[in-house]
Amino acid sequence: MDPVISSIRQELKSQADPEIQKTSQRFFKEEIACHGIKTANVIAIAKKYWKIVKMRPKPEIFALCEELYLSGYMEESFIVSNWAHALSGRYEREDLPVFRHWIDTYITNWASCDGFCNHTMGDFIEQYPEYIDELKRWTQSENRWVRRAAAVSLIVPAKHGKFLSESVEIADLLLTDKDDLVQKGYGWLLKEASRKHQKKVFDYVMRNKKAMPRTALRYAIELMPGELKAAAMMKDW
Repeated sequence: MDPVISSIRQELKSQADPEIQKTSQRFFKEEIACHGIKTANVIAIAKKYWKIVKMRPKPEIFALCEELYLSGYMEESFIVSNWAHALSGRYEREDLPVFRHWIDTYITNWASCDGFCNHTMGDFIEQYPEYIDELKRWTQSENRWVRRAAAVSLIVPAKHGKFLSESVEIADLLLTDKDDLVQKGYGWLLKEASRKHQKKVFDYVMRNKKAMPRTALRYAIELMPGELKAAAMMKDW
């Protein structure tokens, strides 16, 4: 084991709080493994050790990330997310299969999914927008986290008004997905897109509200004025 990983794990164990560990589980339907550390403290640890590893070749950093993921602990996945995002100036097209592998293999809860995809995948797609077609393919995965990743990878760009048509296409592909965490993912994407494109997102919701699960619909209209929310929620008899 790399000494950096050993040091990180010792530090995580030393800060573990059984009470936080116990209360963290209530935010997840699936069982999670966590030390029980506040996210801000985990990020501080990530930044501390990033100063040590950042000058290593990228393949070595990716190997460290893989080693962190292998533990199964949520906090260690957050460190991966922080480091992978810090590498954004060094992304290459060849990194996408690595990122896909991590999502498909190691991500097992919404917090790890969103932490990685919102920033690392969002930055990657902004740098290499031709790979949005890859996100569209992810919508057909049997893995719920890969399907959620297809949507939440565009959250930050969508918030700034980018990739509207692509966001809508991904919502179309996920429209009738049975998994509530996937529904929440694409509903959240539509919500962020509505910040800059309210009318277009509202029109999309109105066109699709009979097919759209209520969970996704509620997320999509969350930022809209009351009268638009009421119209979207009204049942068509």
